[in-house]
Amino acid sequence: MKVKESNHMHSKHTVAKAHSSSRLRTWILIIGIICAAANLRSPLTGVGPILEFIQSDTGMSNTLAGMLTTLPLLAFAFFSPLAPKIARNIGMGYTLFGALLLLAVGIILRSVPVTGTLFIGTALIGIAIAICNVLLPSLIKQEFPYKVGLMTGVYSASMNMWAAIASGISIPLTQGLGFGWRISLACWILLSLISIAVWIPQLRTHKRRNSSVHTKESLWHSKLAWNVTMFMGLQSVVFYSVVTWLPAILHQQGVSQSAAGWLLSLAQLASLPPTFIVPIMASRSSNQRGLVGFIVAVLLLGYIGLLSGATAFVPLYVILLGIGTGSGFGLATMFFTLRTRNAHEAAELSGMAQSVGYLLAAAGPILFGFVHDLTHNWTIPLLILVAAAILLFIFGMGAASSNYVTSTKRNSTFDFQKQKGS
Repeated sequence: MKVKESNHMHSKHTVAKAHSSSRLRTWILIIGIICAAANLRSPLTGVGPILEFIQSDTGMSNTLAGMLTTLPLLAFAFFSPLAPKIARNIGMGYTLFGALLLLAVGIILRSVPVTGTLFIGTALIGIAIAICNVLLPSLIKQEFPYKVGLMTGVYSASMNMWAAIASGISIPLTQGLGFGWRISLACWILLSLISIAVWIPQLRTHKRRNSSVHTKESLWHSKLAWNVTMFMGLQSVVFYSVVTWLPAILHQQGVSQSAAGWLLSLAQLASLPPTFIVPIMASRSSNQRGLVGFIVAVLLLGYIGLLSGATAFVPLYVILLGIGTGSGFGLATMFFTLRTRNAHEAAELSGMAQSVGYLLAAAGPILFGFVHDLTHNWTIPLLILVAAAILLFIFGMGAASSNYVTSTKRNSTFDFQKQKGS
């Protein structure tokens, strides 16, 4: 009897220990996702506010300076489709870890006092972020299948919160504290190194498995995949056009330059709650058409406000734009998981949508500025954004259906699976 009781107690102790170990690994993974997400915008949004200092110090032209913001978007476009293929070969965990290492190298190179390395480092940062952009939603679908909405919200909120922090502190770091623009850009290595450190335990506690993927359909031939892709692209056009040109639009309407900069920060802060809430709401709905309608309505109200030129209500219009862009990004990210059956499909759809989406995003602000140069006002560019919002509604309604991008199931085991019994 005593032997049985002893075995029973030992068994309970073993189960409790295994459960505790599993919970610890889960929390380390959650922290890893939050830290990785924090790196996906902050190294980029910290550049715009100090671009004038970079130009003054290096003597580069406006065209070259513009490349510092365009290069990452082009990297997103060209390298996003490669991320799932790399993950299938070496494993999702190792691919994400390698991307974080590449990000750290890019941040260091970007801060070296040589103009050429400024662009090389920026390109490497763009490649690293492209890989993480694609694979993190897929990882969330795989590791948190019953909490996809919550974890996507956490991931999106972390990314956008640190983006807002980066754009807000870059001027104080550069000018207020006198660190200079190179130190201001280099400081993001700290966040990168923390993320790398957090990911090391993940490599130890997860083993790589060969993936078995049977594909009978290409996402590039799927109408639903194209609806998701165009929704992703159009919301990216809206976001990057607003981030690039909102201060100039407000300044022409009589708002001071400093106030216009703060209003852009207000828009970014207003985007934080919906980037967290919308994915959770989307995961609890059979379809997301109501959310699509809400996003487009909010954006149109913001555009109408800007077109009216009524400066007294500018903060309201800016908040509406922030809510619209934040909600649009959160829903676009959720489509990668809601419209796919498994982690492999989620990565493939994410790669396709972000490849096309960021090509549109790179072209959007350029077209916006070109039309302004031709017309010498912001009316027609804003009407273009109104047209983009209408297209966002059309493609969003298609993307919000409760179907999957492929009609055949794929047997996929991504390499980031946890060891059983470890």
